Amino acid sequence: MKTKILTILATLAILFCACDEVLNRPSPTVAEDEAYWTSAEKVRLYANSFYLRYFEGYGTGWSHSSVPLLDYTFNDDGVHMSTQGQFTRAVPTGTGWGDNYAWIRKVNVMIDRIDGRMQDILTSEEYSHWMGIARLFRGVEYSRLVNAYGSVPYYDHEVKNTEKDELYKDRTPRNEVMDHVYDDFEYAIANVRLNDGAQYINRYVAAALVSRWALYEGSWQKYHYNNNERAAKFFNLAATAAKLLMDSGRYGIVLDFRSLFGSKDLTSSKDVVMYRKYDAAQGVTHSVASYCNVTESRAYGPNLDLIKAFLCTDGKDWQTSGLANANDFTLDSLVKTRDSRFEASFYTKPVSTSKSCYLYVTKFISRAALDYLKYPGTAPAVEFTSVNNLNGYPELRYAEVLLNWIEAKAELETLGQGAVSQEDIDLSINQIRSRPIAQEAVKLGVKATEPMVLTALPNDPARDKDVPALLWEIRRERRMEFAFEHSRIIDLRRWKKLEYMDTDANDDLLTGTWVDFPTQCPGDLKNDNKGKLRVKTAKGDFVTYDGTNGSKMVGFFYPKENLGRLPFLGVPNINPYLTPVGSNTIIDYRNKGYKLTQTEGWPEISN
Repeated sequence: MKTKILTILATLAILFCACDEVLNRPSPTVAEDEAYWTSAEKVRLYANSFYLRYFEGYGTGWSHSSVPLLDYTFNDDGVHMSTQGQFTRAVPTGTGWGDNYAWIRKVNVMIDRIDGRMQDILTSEEYSHWMGIARLFRGVEYSRLVNAYGSVPYYDHEVKNTEKDELYKDRTPRNEVMDHVYDDFEYAIANVRLNDGAQYINRYVAAALVSRWALYEGSWQKYHYNNNERAAKFFNLAATAAKLLMDSGRYGIVLDFRSLFGSKDLTSSKDVVMYRKYDAAQGVTHSVASYCNVTESRAYGPNLDLIKAFLCTDGKDWQTSGLANANDFTLDSLVKTRDSRFEASFYTKPVSTSKSCYLYVTKFISRAALDYLKYPGTAPAVEFTSVNNLNGYPELRYAEVLLNWIEAKAELETLGQGAVSQEDIDLSINQIRSRPIAQEAVKLGVKATEPMVLTALPNDPARDKDVPALLWEIRRERRMEFAFEHSRIIDLRRWKKLEYMDTDANDDLLTGTWVDFPTQCPGDLKNDNKGKLRVKTAKGDFVTYDGTNGSKMVGFFYPKENLGRLPFLGVPNINPYLTPVGSNTIIDYRNKGYKLTQTEGWPEISN
């Protein structure tokens, strides 16, 4: 995005974002608003303030709210050297959805002004485009709200702070909300411009977002509500939106995996649909690469469950693979036998700076940034420390669009609507698997994974019996492709698979990588680590370093500090799939003579 413009113009939102005490909505229209809506460029400036909300990238400075990697321990891929992130177990007091509704109001103001004041100012094409942009924003914002809370109050117009009955109305049923979202999404992908200039939202960006959120809703309808008709409606929308990009000829899988995240500018890359660029001259930098420089100590990292999920290069899971070393979990072996995304995501030697697991995430830093490790006693370049990072973030990737499409197609097949063909697999999963491999990786023995063959899918013994083999493998592709990015916890929720996060049921969630301490990390066998280092052998026995048993310290790293989650499934009055509204919000409604129903599966507030 045009970072400088957006940073400066984000202050424009001040004109429209003074909040009342109820749902954080702006105050009535002010004088500046009356004179503002006079040209298409004014609409563009207003729309620009939404970009940093929906395309946050790595954040800026030390700020990294909802950023990939840094907020990643709350799923089944990461382990924390502490108690793992917990699900909410009681209705909080202050948590509400106010900030979301500030943005709902803001976009409804945009829609109302375009429709009510600008039909004689904008051309027909301008009107359709900017209305499409606004309705896209509204659809995405409501999708985010519904994904968190289920049913929520729906507003399709500007609400004044004097309209108490509107401000304090109860939830609108989820299906009604999402029908409005469906209409907004359809309008957006039919009317947003095919090209609005570099790094501005165009129809393809809109369609990529629609493919994401429509897929999520389709899954929720199928797995939570058993409503196959509505599931098919949204799966079809996801597939249609994704195919719009696929048929455009604009996108492809052309870069090696690590370059997607370590490069400073991919604005013209075919792999990227939307990209956030950083610029030191404008004071726009981030800190995420610093957490990937191997020197910085990290308390969290990838667990054994994620490691085991990576495919072998013959296209099979590790338990059914025909590779001779498929069950060898040393890092040297994993680099050579696993899908190339493994080597591209992690440092290839066990290191103590990844304190919870000894496997260090390097996905979000360039390969060149780690050249310093070849020279003992040297440090990372300044650019890869502190808040000096400049590598950009691919906000929307073509690979996601392909995986959204093939998952939607596979889900529709389970609903009796069409069948997935080998051609479909070749257009999606196999295109991703055939991406180039960096020369540095080739020198380490990394190879491309064999194409998926629809008639010879793996028979993974770990597969859930209620998940068809094709969907299981599509989900595996998402897990490998998006590790430490945006979607894993959302995927688990929409598939109704939060049991994957139960640490009592799966000890691999708390276990790290295989470490041969005498050979790979002899310097860590020191007195300071007596009673601290612990491994779990292949047989499942624990060995703790006592200062004399260094030769036995060979196994999966499993520090005593890696503690499990509290129970969260089957607990009365806890619905881990949806977020409760804070009691103060519900009480505020009640005190003003209105009722706000608590989120489905959570207890109502009695006083």
